[in-house]
Amino acid sequence: MSDRDVVITGLGVISPIGVGREAVWESITSRRSGVRPLAQLLSAGWLAPFGGNVVDFEPKELIQPRKSIKVMCREIQFASAAAEMAWQDAGLAEATIDPDRFGVIGAAGVLYCDLEELRIPFVEWLKQEDFDIHRWSRKAMGELYPLWMLKYLPNMPACHIGIRYDARGPNNTISLGDVSSMLAVAEAADVIRRDQADIMIVGGTGSKLNVTDFVWHGDARLACNGAGPPATVSRPFDARRCGMVYGEGSAQIVLESRAHAKARGARPIARVAGTASRYEPAAEGMRPAGSSISRAIRAALAAADLTPGQIGHVNAHGNSTREDDAAEAQAIRSALGDVPVTAPKSFFGNLGPGSGMVELAVSLISMSHEAVPLTLNYETPDPECPVNVAAEMEPAKSPAFVKLSHNVTGQAAAVVITEPE
Repeated sequence: MSDRDVVITGLGVISPIGVGREAVWESITSRRSGVRPLAQLLSAGWLAPFGGNVVDFEPKELIQPRKSIKVMCREIQFASAAAEMAWQDAGLAEATIDPDRFGVIGAAGVLYCDLEELRIPFVEWLKQEDFDIHRWSRKAMGELYPLWMLKYLPNMPACHIGIRYDARGPNNTISLGDVSSMLAVAEAADVIRRDQADIMIVGGTGSKLNVTDFVWHGDARLACNGAGPPATVSRPFDARRCGMVYGEGSAQIVLESRAHAKARGARPIARVAGTASRYEPAAEGMRPAGSSISRAIRAALAAADLTPGQIGHVNAHGNSTREDDAAEAQAIRSALGDVPVTAPKSFFGNLGPGSGMVELAVSLISMSHEAVPLTLNYETPDPECPVNVAAEMEPAKSPAFVKLSHNVTGQAAAVVITEPE
């Protein structure tokens, strides 16, 4: 045990299954999905008109100063609100913090604007029959909100959080798809271990529900329509899984050195015991086989100085796609054996760069209840997914768990969480 050990002292979450840890826990124990029919997709005749959207979210209740909301898209609002919840949860309002020793690491990706914001500029641009690209700068740009770009830059969630809490230390944003959140945790923890900061706010935010994103990706890897009620479609590792469900959300956590937390009398929630990331190339047209996942698990365990038998559960990536789930399940089995596995995407789908952090929040919340969070919709085992899926809530045999995230392009990240000791 070292004073530079990294502990988690605060948590905030904005998700399709609830705003705040109590709401999330109540949804999990009640088996209440956050995947719903989406009116805008139904009216457009989209092939999969459902998703995990956030409801009952009022940014003015959590974001200060309120005037900053006008330069925040929805994903930035999620991140800022979740950071405020984490700040309050950690009791930082009463703490004495050296701003130069306080930083922020965020995870975010492409932030798409509401198409209505572009309608008037496009109408202005297209008033003439001939095509002239230069007319966009002369005419259309004048119709855009002057600070429009600030609403959609991926680094802005971390920037807003840093400004709000006067965090003048390291500030960075990771943008690497679904592994972004876990890479952000790893970087923030390393910053503290290197003694470059005492406290970091780290989190991820994302949405895959914007119509522009849907049109760009088409129906790639989406769950098939007509597979049942929306709440039953996302079914990681189940033999009847048929693809991803999309969603939106954010979670933020406060990381501190053990010494800093102890000095201010904070009670840690958990400890970041080890992190690792690995990569595997794939032949053209082929998906990764999962070796990066198993290697990341083993490396994270080594960093945490733990054995597979000491892990209480794995919080899996669990995309609910045929190929990804099989590769991940086989990697988990090879590295950890018959460990209980949970897949929170069964409750809310894939939230993009915010997914890993919201999923981590689910296990952190369950950790306080000494439980392994259940996987929704798991009914039929698949021989290609040889893992022990927790289909019901069960007691955790150990508080230690592994959080996994991976990309179809071969990147994988693993974070080992234990009791704070």
